[in-house]
Amino acid sequence: MSDGDPPILPPLRDVIARHGLAARRALGQHFLLDLNLTGRIARAAGDLGAGTTIEIGPGPGGLTRALLAHGARRVIAIELDPRCVEALQELAAAYPGRLEIIAGDAMAIDPAKLGDAPRRIVANLPYNVSTALLAQWLPSLSRLERLVLMFQKEVAERLAAKPGSRDYGRLSVALQWRAEVKRLFDLPPRAFTPPPKVTSSVVEIRPLPQPRFAADAELLERLTAAAFNQRRKMLRQSLRSAVPDAAALLEAAGIDGTQRAEDLSVEQFCALALALAKSRGRMG
Repeated sequence: MSDGDPPILPPLRDVIARHGLAARRALGQHFLLDLNLTGRIARAAGDLGAGTTIEIGPGPGGLTRALLAHGARRVIAIELDPRCVEALQELAAAYPGRLEIIAGDAMAIDPAKLGDAPRRIVANLPYNVSTALLAQWLPSLSRLERLVLMFQKEVAERLAAKPGSRDYGRLSVALQWRAEVKRLFDLPPRAFTPPPKVTSSVVEIRPLPQPRFAADAELLERLTAAAFNQRRKMLRQSLRSAVPDAAALLEAAGIDGTQRAEDLSVEQFCALALALAKSRGRMG
């Protein structure tokens, strides 16, 4: 094999059998072994030749292989399962200097501080922590170049949902305030080992350099929580749990209080947060 040739790797199913990597539902594991699909996800992440590609929950390394084969200069893989860490170390040996493995909990790690910029996250996220991870990344999202992530389809629909949709909610607003969001393609249960009970979707998130509209992040979260926690009620009622005089706040923001949470755009929620901040002297 010449220096330019890709390494010859054992089939993933052999790696799984040799290391006893039966997927554990408690860890939200559903392994994606289809080379066509892992390759498609890697290609969706664009040029990986510069900076750092971060993968969460790589399992036996199916997507990791695709990222390296697609030209990722450096991959940092965060894996909680020690069985999988051992298998990934074999892959790291096959790609000297290009794959770093962090054995630990991704919930305790800030990916925006890993490696060199530009940083991107490409991952088949464990189902049981996918939304919690994304919510945790939101404050530092602008420090990431791109995220290509797999979620349960219903979660993906929420992330990309537009006003007026039943899927539109707090996470839709929080993410779309900070990024462009696009659902790329779906994957059927049979693509995974073991097959989950739901369809999965790959989502592309392109963070903005700055949030789309002026707003205080803490107040925006408080207002969207109040509004969507009682989404069937009119805003002049649902917002009372967040602000004593909801009617005055709505008037100051130029919003009709008879509307419901799902009727408001991201810009309108930001206008509410801005009006609340001004009333409290938090913004000029």
